[in-house]
Amino acid sequence: LLSAASAPAGFSKQMVELLSRHGISFSTFDVFSDEEVRQGLKTFSKWPTYPQLYVAGELIGGLDIVKELEASGELDTLCPKAQKLEDRLKSLINKAPVMLFMKGNKQMAKCGFSKQIIEIMNNTGIDYETFDILEDEEVRQGLKTFSNWPTYPQLYVKGELVGGLDIVKELKESGELLPVLKGEN
Repeated sequence: LLSAASAPAGFSKQMVELLSRHGISFSTFDVFSDEEVRQGLKTFSKWPTYPQLYVAGELIGGLDIVKELEASGELDTLCPKAQKLEDRLKSLINKAPVMLFMKGNKQMAKCGFSKQIIEIMNNTGIDYETFDILEDEEVRQGLKTFSNWPTYPQLYVKGELVGGLDIVKELKESGELLPVLKGEN
């Protein structure tokens, strides 16, 4: 956790830029929003200035120390990295053998195409997981680029894109849907 004033310039801004540049996962707290925290943290940490960087509840230090850690290469080993979007997408795609990215979920489709694909999927008897793209704009936009498929729903089997509603309908009509969902094709 980075306890930093949300000043538009200065040490806090430099700290945020430095952590972001290294792809470090962090959150901030504006010490100007709570005077009790602002004063109390100085006493608690025995550190009189802000920003203050904490990792796993331990004070690392202020901007000068973080810059020293950056120069020595220790910063990257000390701080947790933010998961890259591509890694996150791969992880979601492989969350289950059959994964459906849609608007809504199995219980409540939030668009006509998602509703149609859920009806088809439910009639196959195959287990599948869903991800509601309306809940996560980063995934919603990122998956379009990652898969090179511009629309939803998107169906994946064993980490590979099968396609959207039209493809699933074609596979159903040709009798190929079940083998595809079982990973036999």
